[in-house]
Amino acid sequence: MESFKKYVAEFIGTCVLVLFACGAAVVSGCAAGNAGHLITALAFGLVIVAMAYSIGNVSGCHINPAVSMGMLVAGKMSVKDFIGYIVAQFLGAIAGAALLAVFVGVDSGLGTNNVHLGIGVSFLAEILLTFVFVFAILGVTSKEENGSVAGLVIGLSLVLVHLFGIPLTGTSVNPARSFGPALLVGGEALKCVWVFILAPLVGGALAALVHKCLNK
Repeated sequence: MESFKKYVAEFIGTCVLVLFACGAAVVSGCAAGNAGHLITALAFGLVIVAMAYSIGNVSGCHINPAVSMGMLVAGKMSVKDFIGYIVAQFLGAIAGAALLAVFVGVDSGLGTNNVHLGIGVSFLAEILLTFVFVFAILGVTSKEENGSVAGLVIGLSLVLVHLFGIPLTGTSVNPARSFGPALLVGGEALKCVWVFILAPLVGGALAALVHKCLNK
């Protein structure tokens, strides 16, 4: 039952992330310029803050397979929970994308990512962006005394990587967040979604390995 509660929390958190943060990217007209970029970055960060203080005490509020990968590699979660979290996160992202489509329509793009800079550059960008994000998470959650501010630090870290990454790839750093909208939009978004699934997982794993080496 305890594990089931964690998975439900991850489902809800990821659903909220896609609905509100990807939704903000759509309604703000992210491609319109810097104002849209800032609104989108803040939306992603604020959702993380809200969910961290809502479900953090239940599941740790990963709501991101790359974060779960980092925790797995760092030895902070079991393989069983890792699989359960991943399934819940992807299902939550699909549900969030479906809800968003009700309001803005699939033709809006639902905040999907892009590889307009090329596969190689996009892949590298997502590895680096995710590395920084997960590295910050592992650092702030490694000390119990940081518990009261961890959600805020993690949310601001996500704002940071979005401010840099939105012009590059739209910023994924989250395989589930990318897969849910891409599945519904289809076409080119679904064709290239593997970049935004694999690269963040690599970035999350690398962040955990570096964190372990620095904290031996």
